[in-house]
Amino acid sequence: MRQAERAIFDLRRGVPVLLRDEEGDTLIAPIEGFGAAAQADACALTGNAPTLVLSRHRLASLGVDVTDVSATQHFDSAQPPGFPLLTQLALGRASTLPQSPRIAPVRSTAAERAGLLLMRHAQLVPAALAFAVTASQAEVMAQHLADGSLLVVKVAAAIELCESGPGKLTRVSDARVPLAKLGDTRFVLFREEDGVREHVAIVLGDRANWDDAVPVRVHSSCLTGDIFGSQRCDCGAQLRNSLAAICSLGGGVVLYLAQEGRGIGLANKLRAYRLQDEGLDTIDADQVIGFSKDERDYRIAQQMLDDLGIHRIELLTNNPEKVNALRKAGIDVARRRPLYGQLNDHNQHYLRTKADRHGHLLEELLARPEVLGETEATEVAACVVATRK
Repeated sequence: MRQAERAIFDLRRGVPVLLRDEEGDTLIAPIEGFGAAAQADACALTGNAPTLVLSRHRLASLGVDVTDVSATQHFDSAQPPGFPLLTQLALGRASTLPQSPRIAPVRSTAAERAGLLLMRHAQLVPAALAFAVTASQAEVMAQHLADGSLLVVKVAAAIELCESGPGKLTRVSDARVPLAKLGDTRFVLFREEDGVREHVAIVLGDRANWDDAVPVRVHSSCLTGDIFGSQRCDCGAQLRNSLAAICSLGGGVVLYLAQEGRGIGLANKLRAYRLQDEGLDTIDADQVIGFSKDERDYRIAQQMLDDLGIHRIELLTNNPEKVNALRKAGIDVARRRPLYGQLNDHNQHYLRTKADRHGHLLEELLARPEVLGETEATEVAACVVATRK
């Protein structure tokens, strides 16, 4: 398992790793951070041209339906595609792709499937280049493994790492942090077992004053909205409103999860933004890149709440699916409390997509945007609290 965790860091650096099982060795490389020279080196090292492993969501955006997590596109070995074409096949909209080669993927091998899962786990573009190692290159490959220039990972270990969830969280540190208009809070930091992501619990108020069902907001990080005030979403307003609302309720917890872009990561979220600028909504843009409409894992939230000794919550959200996901993760959600952000000219389409395609309960906000007006976040939160009690 530790070798699989190390593989995540190599792949994020654009370095290929060797996946091994009883079927043989396969060199797996990321689309992201690779390049034409690296592809040529991989071909020479393995003695084979690459195949392209794509997620079923990416293939669906191209009009190809598969049931497995991935499928693999093979090419004419006499004329293998160059790296720019492989990148286009992995990321381009269907309308921009060339007529040849025709996308007709076949079932992925276990190693190819594991490679795709590793890319997703590393929050890279969920597409992989796979180079089967020929028997004639086995000795050369062994030399690379012996000198440490290449990492070898068992296919089963890679799949287990990616499918077992975040693993055990470790509480790393905590401190008192006074927040403007809210007073003292306590920030508690948790780290995932593989060391890739860290999550923060923001504890507000005196625990003795908390309700039996503790007010909790489970908030996915949004660099653009939370920190820089992006108007493409309502994340920053929801975060500020949730802190104010929980404070008004006597205290509780905001779980700030490192799950940018519903779990696809910041780089991929920005890629999706570019596609949205071309007219796609958030769900279709994520699918073009290769993701489902929601890649988050709420078992993280369950572990954080358990560590904090919280077993029953009132969830601040407009998303019924989040309620269901948290309950499925083992959290006792006693009830839901609405939590609105702010509507503006830039996020109307985004919020409509959340309502129409994600099922968020935003009818009041979309029908009566004047409910929010130009008021400060704390005043908005107080208004929401007062009208929902």
